[in-house]
Amino acid sequence: MNLRDKLRGLLVRLYARRVEGHLDHAQVPKHIGVIMDGNRRWAKAAGSSTVDGHRAGAGKIEEFLGWCSETDVEVVTLWLLSTDNFDRPQEELVPLLGIIEDVVRTLAADGRWRVHHVGTPDLLPSGMQTILKEAEETTAHVDGIVVNVAIGYGGRQEIADAVRSMLLDAQEKGTSMEALAEAVDIDMIGRHLYTSHQPDPDLVIRTSGEQRLSGFMLWQTAHSEYYFCDVFWPAFRKVDFLRAMRDYAARHRRYGG
Repeated sequence: MNLRDKLRGLLVRLYARRVEGHLDHAQVPKHIGVIMDGNRRWAKAAGSSTVDGHRAGAGKIEEFLGWCSETDVEVVTLWLLSTDNFDRPQEELVPLLGIIEDVVRTLAADGRWRVHHVGTPDLLPSGMQTILKEAEETTAHVDGIVVNVAIGYGGRQEIADAVRSMLLDAQEKGTSMEALAEAVDIDMIGRHLYTSHQPDPDLVIRTSGEQRLSGFMLWQTAHSEYYFCDVFWPAFRKVDFLRAMRDYAARHRRYGG
């Protein structure tokens, strides 16, 4: 690392401390959703392989959760694999699935996070289903941040699964379709979502410069604040996180009821 890079790094750290010092900790989001975008473009810019990009993105996760643990954040949802990702070439998808399995194992072994899967299990390989189930069971007692790992996740699929679950629940209870139609409301549907009994995301962060949700938590983000960051996910820094938190706090003070 040359002198210029060292000075730049020092200035970034000093700026991060300044931003952190001015944060309003009374306005911290309870639930943060993260669309971790840009692994492949980061790899291309670095002259590395796509798999290396996914590994670098995976390596950023615990660092990000560490930043969250320094605040009053209670829930973090990480979008690791969408339903659309299954259309990727096998030479990319197979290593990506392995990297995601390693992420889940690491989170479960850390001891600070309570792991919860959000997504359609039937889309996933049986081995990954087992890993997710074991991670949820072994961390169920952890009194820390709930980490939703969105794997095999799609917003439309979640709503379809919620409706299906609601219908099956009514059938099991012997509820008629007429009675169910009368009873259906927003709260009932919410109880059948993957994130049932969790607060909706207050803040959604998307990296890489893309300014769209791509179907992320369509139901739950009706009142969320969005923060779009130009940095690719593997290069996301604490200062970028603090900027997102500062931006959220300013919007919350301006628009919150």
